Amino acid sequence: MDWLTDPDVWIGLFTLTLLEIVLGIDNLIFISILSGKLPKEQQAQARKVGLALALVTRVLLLCSLAWVMKLDKPFWESALFGHVFSLSGKDMILLLGGLFLVFKSTREIHEKIEGAHEDHVVKKVPSFNAAIVQILLLDIVFSLDSVITAVGMANRIGVMITAVVFAMVVMLLFVEHISTFVDRHPSIKMLALSFLILIGTMLIAEGCHQHVPKGYIYFAMAFSAVVEMLNIKTRTKVAAKA
Repeated sequence: MDWLTDPDVWIGLFTLTLLEIVLGIDNLIFISILSGKLPKEQQAQARKVGLALALVTRVLLLCSLAWVMKLDKPFWESALFGHVFSLSGKDMILLLGGLFLVFKSTREIHEKIEGAHEDHVVKKVPSFNAAIVQILLLDIVFSLDSVITAVGMANRIGVMITAVVFAMVVMLLFVEHISTFVDRHPSIKMLALSFLILIGTMLIAEGCHQHVPKGYIYFAMAFSAVVEMLNIKTRTKVAAKA
Protein backbone atom coordinates (compact mmCIF):
# COMPACT_ATOMS: atom_id res chain seq x y z
CA MET A 1 0.00 0.00 0.00
CA ASP A 2 3.03 2.31 -0.33
CA TRP A 3 1.51 3.87 -3.45
CA LEU A 4 -1.14 5.57 -1.28
CA THR A 5 1.50 7.91 0.15
CA ASP A 6 3.32 8.44 -3.14
CA PRO A 7 2.50 11.97 -4.47
CA ASP A 8 3.61 11.00 -8.00
CA VAL A 9 0.85 8.39 -8.11
CA TRP A 10 -1.83 10.91 -7.13
CA ILE A 11 -0.54 13.51 -9.60
CA GLY A 12 -0.49 10.87 -12.33
CA LEU A 13 -4.03 9.75 -11.40
CA PHE A 14 -5.38 13.32 -11.52
CA THR A 15 -3.65 14.15 -14.82
CA LEU A 16 -4.66 10.89 -16.45
CA THR A 17 -8.29 11.31 -15.33
CA LEU A 18 -8.42 14.76 -16.97
CA LEU A 19 -6.89 13.36 -20.15
CA GLU A 20 -9.37 10.49 -20.22
CA ILE A 21 -12.26 12.96 -19.88
CA VAL A 22 -10.89 15.05 -22.78
CA LEU A 23 -10.35 11.95 -24.92
CA GLY A 24 -13.85 10.75 -24.06
CA ILE A 25 -15.64 13.91 -25.21
CA ASP A 26 -15.69 12.81 -28.86
CA ASN A 27 -17.04 9.43 -27.80
CA LEU A 28 -19.68 11.17 -25.68
CA ILE A 29 -20.76 13.39 -28.60
CA PHE A 30 -21.12 10.38 -30.89
CA ILE A 31 -23.16 8.47 -28.29
CA SER A 32 -25.43 11.51 -27.81
CA ILE A 33 -26.05 11.87 -31.55
CA LEU A 34 -26.70 8.16 -32.13
CA SER A 35 -28.99 7.82 -29.11
CA GLY A 36 -30.91 10.92 -30.26
CA LYS A 37 -32.19 8.98 -33.27
CA LEU A 38 -33.92 6.44 -31.02
CA PRO A 39 -37.43 6.83 -29.53
CA LYS A 40 -37.48 9.23 -26.59
CA GLU A 41 -38.03 6.51 -23.99
CA GLN A 42 -34.91 4.58 -25.14
CA GLN A 43 -32.44 7.46 -25.42
CA ALA A 44 -31.31 7.69 -21.78
CA GLN A 45 -30.87 3.92 -21.58
CA ALA A 46 -28.82 3.87 -24.81
CA ARG A 47 -26.51 6.58 -23.49
CA LYS A 48 -25.92 4.72 -20.21
CA VAL A 49 -25.38 1.39 -21.97
CA GLY A 50 -23.00 3.06 -24.45
CA LEU A 51 -20.86 4.57 -21.69
CA ALA A 52 -20.94 1.31 -19.72
CA LEU A 53 -19.68 -0.54 -22.81
CA ALA A 54 -16.96 2.09 -23.25
CA LEU A 55 -15.84 1.52 -19.65
CA VAL A 56 -15.82 -2.28 -20.04
CA THR A 57 -13.90 -2.02 -23.33
CA ARG A 58 -11.22 0.23 -21.80
CA VAL A 59 -10.77 -1.95 -18.71
CA LEU A 60 -10.54 -5.14 -20.79
CA LEU A 61 -7.93 -3.55 -23.06
CA LEU A 62 -5.94 -2.35 -20.03
CA CYS A 63 -6.05 -5.87 -18.57
CA SER A 64 -4.65 -7.25 -21.83
CA LEU A 65 -1.82 -4.76 -22.34
CA ALA A 66 0.49 -7.41 -23.78
CA TRP A 67 -2.00 -8.04 -26.61
CA VAL A 68 -2.56 -4.31 -27.16
CA MET A 69 1.18 -3.69 -27.50
CA LYS A 70 1.43 -6.48 -30.10
CA LEU A 71 -1.06 -4.59 -32.28
CA ASP A 72 1.79 -2.23 -33.19
CA LYS A 73 3.73 -5.06 -34.87
CA PRO A 74 3.21 -5.09 -38.68
CA PHE A 75 1.67 -8.21 -40.21
CA TRP A 76 2.17 -6.93 -43.79
CA GLU A 77 5.03 -5.01 -45.37
CA SER A 78 5.70 -3.97 -48.95
CA ALA A 79 8.25 -1.77 -50.72
CA LEU A 80 6.88 0.74 -53.22
CA PHE A 81 8.75 3.61 -54.93
CA GLY A 82 11.63 3.26 -52.51
CA HIS A 83 9.42 3.41 -49.42
CA VAL A 84 8.44 0.57 -47.11
CA PHE A 85 4.72 0.44 -46.34
CA SER A 86 3.48 -1.64 -43.41
CA LEU A 87 0.13 -2.52 -41.88
CA SER A 88 -0.49 -3.57 -38.28
CA GLY A 89 -3.56 -4.48 -36.25
CA LYS A 90 -3.63 -1.00 -34.74
CA ASP A 91 -3.46 0.56 -38.24
CA MET A 92 -6.42 -1.55 -39.38
CA ILE A 93 -8.52 -0.55 -36.37
CA LEU A 94 -7.70 3.15 -36.85
CA LEU A 95 -8.36 3.04 -40.61
CA LEU A 96 -11.67 1.18 -40.34
CA GLY A 97 -12.78 3.27 -37.36
CA GLY A 98 -11.87 6.52 -39.11
CA LEU A 99 -13.66 5.54 -42.32
CA PHE A 100 -16.76 4.50 -40.35
CA LEU A 101 -16.73 7.76 -38.39
CA VAL A 102 -16.37 9.91 -41.54
CA PHE A 103 -19.09 7.92 -43.35
CA LYS A 104 -21.53 8.03 -40.42
CA SER A 105 -20.99 11.73 -39.70
CA THR A 106 -21.28 12.70 -43.38
CA ARG A 107 -24.50 10.72 -43.66
CA GLU A 108 -25.89 12.44 -40.55
CA ILE A 109 -25.03 15.88 -41.97
CA HIS A 110 -26.70 14.96 -45.27
CA GLU A 111 -29.86 13.95 -43.39
CA LYS A 112 -29.86 17.22 -41.45
CA ILE A 113 -29.42 19.35 -44.59
CA GLU A 114 -31.62 17.40 -47.01
CA GLY A 115 -34.17 16.23 -44.45
CA ALA A 116 -36.26 19.36 -44.86
CA HIS A 117 -36.59 18.61 -48.60
CA GLU A 118 -37.40 14.95 -48.07
CA ASP A 119 -40.35 15.15 -45.68
CA HIS A 120 -42.36 12.83 -47.92
CA VAL A 121 -39.85 10.04 -47.32
CA VAL A 122 -40.64 7.82 -44.33
CA LYS A 123 -37.58 7.85 -42.11
CA LYS A 124 -36.57 4.51 -40.65
CA VAL A 125 -35.91 4.73 -36.92
CA PRO A 126 -32.89 2.55 -35.97
CA SER A 127 -33.47 -0.23 -33.49
CA PHE A 128 -32.01 -0.08 -29.98
CA ASN A 129 -29.69 -3.04 -30.68
CA ALA A 130 -28.44 -1.51 -33.96
CA ALA A 131 -27.57 1.75 -32.18
CA ILE A 132 -25.74 -0.12 -29.39
CA VAL A 133 -23.72 -2.14 -31.95
CA GLN A 134 -22.62 1.09 -33.69
CA ILE A 135 -21.72 2.64 -30.34
CA LEU A 136 -19.72 -0.47 -29.39
CA LEU A 137 -17.73 -0.38 -32.66
CA LEU A 138 -16.72 3.23 -32.05
CA ASP A 139 -16.05 2.49 -28.37
CA ILE A 140 -13.37 0.03 -29.47
CA VAL A 141 -11.68 2.65 -31.68
CA PHE A 142 -11.82 5.42 -29.08
CA SER A 143 -10.78 3.01 -26.31
CA LEU A 144 -7.62 2.04 -28.19
CA ASP A 145 -6.50 5.67 -28.25
CA SER A 146 -7.47 6.12 -24.61
CA VAL A 147 -5.60 3.00 -23.45
CA ILE A 148 -2.43 3.89 -25.36
CA THR A 149 -2.50 7.32 -23.68
CA ALA A 150 -2.97 5.68 -20.27
CA VAL A 151 -0.02 3.35 -20.84
CA GLY A 152 2.18 6.31 -21.75
CA MET A 153 1.09 8.31 -18.70
CA ALA A 154 1.25 5.71 -15.91
CA ASN A 155 3.04 2.47 -15.19
CA ARG A 156 0.57 1.04 -12.67
CA ILE A 157 -2.44 -0.88 -13.97
CA GLY A 158 -4.44 0.13 -10.86
CA VAL A 159 -3.87 3.84 -11.54
CA MET A 160 -4.89 3.42 -15.18
CA ILE A 161 -8.13 1.58 -14.37
CA THR A 162 -8.99 4.04 -11.55
CA ALA A 163 -8.51 7.01 -13.89
CA VAL A 164 -10.72 5.40 -16.56
CA VAL A 165 -13.46 4.67 -13.99
CA PHE A 166 -13.35 8.24 -12.60
CA ALA A 167 -13.53 9.69 -16.12
CA MET A 168 -16.53 7.51 -16.99
CA VAL A 169 -18.33 8.51 -13.78
CA VAL A 170 -17.87 12.19 -14.68
CA MET A 171 -19.17 11.55 -18.22
CA LEU A 172 -22.17 9.61 -16.86
CA LEU A 173 -23.03 12.62 -14.69
CA PHE A 174 -22.92 15.05 -17.62
CA VAL A 175 -24.12 12.92 -20.56
CA GLU A 176 -27.77 13.92 -20.10
CA HIS A 177 -26.93 17.64 -19.94
CA ILE A 178 -24.73 17.42 -23.04
CA SER A 179 -27.37 15.43 -24.97
CA THR A 180 -30.12 17.90 -24.02
CA PHE A 181 -27.96 20.87 -25.03
CA VAL A 182 -27.04 19.26 -28.38
CA ASP A 183 -30.71 18.45 -29.12
CA ARG A 184 -31.81 21.98 -28.21
CA HIS A 185 -29.32 23.66 -30.56
CA PRO A 186 -29.20 22.20 -34.10
CA SER A 187 -26.09 24.25 -34.94
CA ILE A 188 -24.21 22.55 -32.09
CA LYS A 189 -25.16 19.15 -33.49
CA MET A 190 -23.82 20.18 -36.91
CA LEU A 191 -20.61 21.44 -35.29
CA ALA A 192 -20.29 18.17 -33.34
CA LEU A 193 -20.70 16.14 -36.53
CA SER A 194 -18.00 18.28 -38.16
CA PHE A 195 -15.73 17.53 -35.20
CA LEU A 196 -16.35 13.80 -35.71
CA ILE A 197 -15.37 14.10 -39.40
CA LEU A 198 -12.19 15.87 -38.27
CA ILE A 199 -11.44 13.12 -35.73
CA GLY A 200 -12.22 10.41 -38.30
CA THR A 201 -9.80 12.03 -40.78
CA MET A 202 -7.17 12.14 -38.03
CA LEU A 203 -7.68 8.42 -37.31
CA ILE A 204 -7.27 7.61 -41.02
CA ALA A 205 -4.05 9.67 -41.12
CA GLU A 206 -2.75 7.86 -38.01
CA GLY A 207 -3.59 4.52 -39.62
CA CYS A 208 -1.48 5.60 -42.62
CA HIS A 209 1.44 6.45 -40.28
CA GLN A 210 0.95 10.20 -40.72
CA HIS A 211 1.11 11.59 -37.18
CA VAL A 212 -1.16 14.57 -36.51
CA PRO A 213 -0.47 16.46 -33.24
CA LYS A 214 -3.70 16.23 -31.24
CA GLY A 215 -3.07 19.66 -29.73
CA TYR A 216 -3.91 21.30 -33.06
CA ILE A 217 -7.12 19.28 -33.34
CA TYR A 218 -8.28 20.07 -29.82
CA PHE A 219 -7.41 23.77 -30.21
CA ALA A 220 -9.43 23.99 -33.44
CA MET A 221 -12.36 22.22 -31.78
CA ALA A 222 -12.22 24.46 -28.68
CA PHE A 223 -11.96 27.64 -30.79
CA SER A 224 -14.93 26.61 -32.96
CA ALA A 225 -16.97 25.71 -29.88
CA VAL A 226 -16.28 29.12 -28.27
CA VAL A 227 -17.30 30.93 -31.48
CA GLU A 228 -20.51 28.89 -31.65
CA MET A 229 -21.29 29.67 -27.98
CA LEU A 230 -20.99 33.38 -28.83
CA ASN A 231 -23.31 32.89 -31.83
CA ILE A 232 -25.90 31.12 -29.65
CA LYS A 233 -25.73 33.91 -27.06
CA THR A 234 -26.14 36.54 -29.80
CA ARG A 235 -29.14 34.71 -31.33
CA THR A 236 -30.73 34.39 -27.88
CA LYS A 237 -30.41 38.14 -27.24
CA VAL A 238 -31.83 39.01 -30.66
CA ALA A 239 -34.77 36.63 -30.12
CA ALA A 240 -35.43 38.12 -26.67
CA LYS A 241 -35.51 41.66 -28.10
CA ALA A 242 -37.82 40.58 -30.91
